Amino acid sequence: MNARGLDLAQLRTFLAVTEAGSVSGAAERVFLSQSSVSEQLKKLEDRIGQPLFVRSKQGVAATPAGAKLVEHARRIVAMCDAAFDDMLGRSLDGELRLAITDYYRPHDVAAIIRRFASQHPRLRLHVTVLPSAVIEASAQDNVFDIGVSLRMVDAPSRRASSRADHASGESTVIRREKLLWVGARETLREHASLAPPWPLVLLPSTCQLQRYVVKLLERARMPYLISHSASGVAGLQLALKAGLGISCLNESAIGDGVEACPASFGLPPLPAAEFHLLPGRPGESAQVSHAREALAALLG
Repeated sequence: MNARGLDLAQLRTFLAVTEAGSVSGAAERVFLSQSSVSEQLKKLEDRIGQPLFVRSKQGVAATPAGAKLVEHARRIVAMCDAAFDDMLGRSLDGELRLAITDYYRPHDVAAIIRRFASQHPRLRLHVTVLPSAVIEASAQDNVFDIGVSLRMVDAPSRRASSRADHASGESTVIRREKLLWVGARETLREHASLAPPWPLVLLPSTCQLQRYVVKLLERARMPYLISHSASGVAGLQLALKAGLGISCLNESAIGDGVEACPASFGLPPLPAAEFHLLPGRPGESAQVSHAREALAALLG
């Protein structure tokens, strides 16, 4: 009779494939060859007796059995990691303050934070959403323990070191995305000949990305008008979906009903966006350093 149970390495690979959406993407995350990833998936499917993914040219999608296994796998892996950290004296407890830009994967960030919390059940996590400029400026002021901000690749904040970088080493780039001019799908299709002055949906001037967008249009001498001002990315998404104007968003922040503006609009090209995990402050506790390492593995 076969022993009961699931292989932890296979579960980790399974989760990597689920999150990456492809075998090749998962292979990069778990540092294995594509053939090794495929072999582990086959062994796991043979063990369970059901297919876990439907494969296509676009990648892989979970079957009902695969979707059912995901939450079990996450809990198992989280408990294993928590036990390992505890035995090494690296268990996280107490309080941790995380400041994060609301541009960072708004459709996924809640699940990522929930996974981090489940891996460290004794940790009391306080999450604050702040503009990147505020996060960067207050990095050394003990307002938060760990900060995640957005920077434009060719913007001055990217070329020159930030205050945090000066203080204690370089920040870590955890994710890079395209920036796109976007608007409501229906509006863009109905007004294919939309022309300046561009109706802009913007965030307050404390948002460095929105300031950059305005300067970009001004440098290109493209007239614009501010048609709506939102208080955060969620409000900006709603205003875009309602057809109140166009704006600039990173790929992971584009919601349903919103899509990239056509090239025929002639809008100026945009740089890439990078999400930075800010470096630690001098003298920070080992617990915060360990938490930063653990978050870096999840936030990519």
